[in-house]
Amino acid sequence: MIVSFSEGFLLGLGAAIPLGPINILIMNNALKSYKAGVALGFGAMNADILYLSLILAGFLKLFNSPDILNIIGVLGSSFLLYLAYDIYKNRAKKIKLHTQPIPIKNLSKIYIQGVLLTLLNPYTIVFWFSIAGYAATKNLNTGFTILGMISAITLWTTLMPYLVHKTKHKISQRAATYLSIFSALILCGFALSLFVHVIF
Repeated sequence: MIVSFSEGFLLGLGAAIPLGPINILIMNNALKSYKAGVALGFGAMNADILYLSLILAGFLKLFNSPDILNIIGVLGSSFLLYLAYDIYKNRAKKIKLHTQPIPIKNLSKIYIQGVLLTLLNPYTIVFWFSIAGYAATKNLNTGFTILGMISAITLWTTLMPYLVHKTKHKISQRAATYLSIFSALILCGFALSLFVHVIF
């Protein structure tokens, strides 16, 4: 059980830490509000859990089809472009150094963004298929492996935005604007890369 949990924890960190669209968006949101960064991260994590549950239950065999993955890829790249545009549009928005209460409606919207971005990423499906195969090959306890992964992802999605939010006072408004532009460009890069992969 300890081995299964440990392997799951390391796999979870491996999935959560790399710089991808979700982490860029979490950092961008955490500059404005810690709760917003966590809401996005938890949305992504819940989508991950949903996909993994469906794979383990055998419901996602249809999604192993290249055509289905391509459709999801086009939708995902379109959504990434929309998010990149939204960040660029709000690039000059001032960072508030004092925490402001965020309406539940806004947090719900950010949470849904995290869910949709993860659900519309075909690499998420491929990743979780490979993880399910890895767990089966190594005879790991599925429950404890998943628990380890969820623990690691939860730790990352609460700790990383906290660190970003607590150090935002060291970032000037000009630097924050440049960071937003840089984030938007990276998201565009991910979107185009995904789209090109689907086409070719």
